[in-house]
Amino acid sequence: MEKPQIICHVEKATALSLFDCRWIPCSAKFVVLGSKPKGTGVINIYEISEGDVTLVKEVEKPKAFKCGTFGASSLRDRFLATGDFEGKLSVWNLENTIGPVFSSNAHKEIINCIDGVGGQNIGCGAPEIVTGSRDGSVKVWDTRQKGKPVATMEPAEGDARRDCWTVAFGNSYNSEERIVCSGYDNGDIKMFDLKTMSLRWETNVKNGVCGIEFDRKDIPMNKMIATTLESKFCVFDVRTQHSKKGFAYLTEKAHKSTIWLGRHLPQNRDIFATCGGAGSLCLWKYNYPEKRVTCDVDGAQMGNAGTLSLLQNTTLSTQPISSLDWSPDKQGLAVCTSFDQTVRVIIVTKLNTL
Repeated sequence: MEKPQIICHVEKATALSLFDCRWIPCSAKFVVLGSKPKGTGVINIYEISEGDVTLVKEVEKPKAFKCGTFGASSLRDRFLATGDFEGKLSVWNLENTIGPVFSSNAHKEIINCIDGVGGQNIGCGAPEIVTGSRDGSVKVWDTRQKGKPVATMEPAEGDARRDCWTVAFGNSYNSEERIVCSGYDNGDIKMFDLKTMSLRWETNVKNGVCGIEFDRKDIPMNKMIATTLESKFCVFDVRTQHSKKGFAYLTEKAHKSTIWLGRHLPQNRDIFATCGGAGSLCLWKYNYPEKRVTCDVDGAQMGNAGTLSLLQNTTLSTQPISSLDWSPDKQGLAVCTSFDQTVRVIIVTKLNTL
């Protein structure tokens, strides 16, 4: 019992196909994104009260929602950015959802993934949203500039277009630096430097990349997790880049199924959860090596990967866990959705002892 325990606090069955969930910052509320059987999109707002969750508001729109983020919004506004099955990017004021405060026909096909940065408490620089789509393109948006994206990363004309499954911001520690990392269905991972507008690094992990996340967006790049289709995930030490070998990394096998995503604990960047296709949830701790940097024979610096400890694992559902979000305000509180059409609020104990 000295280990952290994963407790399912509340289960809420819905009639929706659930794709994403996000805590509303500075509140006991969270949003769930998905679709009704007839194909319309739904934003549901739930509130935790007295050991249960209650549906506060339901917003229905013509197209199904796939993903959402609060990352580019200030804590005062708390605007939700969403990507839908038609390729539309919208930003919503949840107090008044008649129409979006910003919208763009961002992609020709479904927006699979979204991330935000530059909100009041997440990183420096401009408030920006990044979207990745089945059309193979990754686009960066500043909602203060209507119409077109501020950056587009896509294959050259005639090149094969791979399905982009995941995007993440990182390295946003001052007003100039910013990185976007994207993962694709063929195992490619690409790191774009938005300061120099160039491809900084790329690799292939031999399996479709389902999820990418930096341990923090608002610090000089430290660690990054990439989860894949066939039971494997990689943790990259992205602090030190070698000119030929790239970033040091370690690979771990888990879940015996697709690992849909990895999510770092907001209060401790060395602890993260991975969510599996068999409805399982694993909690991990990253242990740094004695020396993070060594030198090769030519004297060039290269990184050293650390090790992982499995803190706890549990099975929450019979179906894949499609999304998970840690509460930024309460350590150990999280919400997750799965393909069994159920929303779960979970509590992880003893995280303050790690």
